[in-house]
Amino acid sequence: MTRRAAEIRLDALLRTACDVIAERGLANTRTADVAEAAGVSQALVFYHFATKDRMLAQAFAYAAEQDLTKLDAVVRSSAPPLAKLRRMLRLYAPTGRSTSWSLWIDGWAESMRTPELEKVSRRLDLRWRQDLAAVIADGVAAGTFDCPDPAGAAWRISAVMDGLAVQLSVHERVITRRQIAEWVRLVAARELGLEPAALD
Repeated sequence: MTRRAAEIRLDALLRTACDVIAERGLANTRTADVAEAAGVSQALVFYHFATKDRMLAQAFAYAAEQDLTKLDAVVRSSAPPLAKLRRMLRLYAPTGRSTSWSLWIDGWAESMRTPELEKVSRRLDLRWRQDLAAVIADGVAAGTFDCPDPAGAAWRISAVMDGLAVQLSVHERVITRRQIAEWVRLVAARELGLEPAALD
């Protein structure tokens, strides 16, 4: 197998592993499940990852990198702060296009016992909050937002989204995606001195 072919195969395996983990959970995912879903031998999975724990950690890191790439595209764009904020909320909120929330919730829980997963989880969480705080600070400087504490606002907004994502993922039909989107807009608007309609 050429190096390029190996890289392509690894990328496909990581994508498949993320899908399987999101469906079965970290604790219930076996290397055999990933091999079957990818249509490859279990030996090839072990060739790339050596152990199940390594596979799970690398899949979690891969999912984090995918989300960070999307976040980077928003932050580095030339859009004004309000447009960036709208895009970030859509990207991260449980109503948005972020990687399956079940994977992140499962990863957070497992991070309490697995240092490698905790490191990846912390990196993604802190990066998201830092970038959100930077966009808020830019909006304050531009006169778009009224917020004396961008870093604190970023933590509070993301904490609400995290909590709502857990409820939506764990307790189906207790709240709707529409309600979550409305509440996230309301919280963000209150933090930033905006009317909720500005975040539609």
